[in-house]
Amino acid sequence: MENIDKSLEELHLDNQLLLEEMPDLGLYMDQVIQIFESKLEKSKRHEQEKVLTKTMINNYAKGKLLFPIQNKKYSKNHLILISLIYQLKGALSIHDIKVTLNKLNEKIMEEDFDVEKIYRSYLTLSQNNVERFLGDIKECQDEVSQEVSKLEDVDSDYLEQVLLIASLVNMSNYYRKLAEKLVDGLPRVKEEKEKVKDNKK
Repeated sequence: MENIDKSLEELHLDNQLLLEEMPDLGLYMDQVIQIFESKLEKSKRHEQEKVLTKTMINNYAKGKLLFPIQNKKYSKNHLILISLIYQLKGALSIHDIKVTLNKLNEKIMEEDFDVEKIYRSYLTLSQNNVERFLGDIKECQDEVSQEVSKLEDVDSDYLEQVLLIASLVNMSNYYRKLAEKLVDGLPRVKEEKEKVKDNKK
């Protein structure tokens, strides 16, 4: 498939907001949006898309995905959480993200907790994932080409693209479903499930 390398390049897979790009001083909402837009604009699918909006941030705050903001200013820890939310929302519901980040928010508020270390680990894993992904794509592409060669159809380029899309979505669903299962295993979800069971009795 001729355009796969170009498509991979346009994904800007290594485009992450780094800790060094997050100021240590409090920022107003417009400044937060500007940082995310300028850093992650290349990751957007369409030019008119927004990486982050005031509505999004307000919804994260109201939904308690973020610990409370002080004096309308967002700390570096808030930016770290917003960056994680940005990545997680591609696969998880807002409820699942809240459950996933709930204890992290509590730790930031209640303890002398260094969330920057967690974020550095996330960035390292993310970089490892890029390398793994590129290898997996090559392998998947080879397998699709083999299957298409068996079909003996004149429109093989189109069929190859359709099968690659279907295969990628299939694999993506496996990862998402496992992530959702892991979210369901977090303590807060177990407590909620127990409440639901008790209410049914």
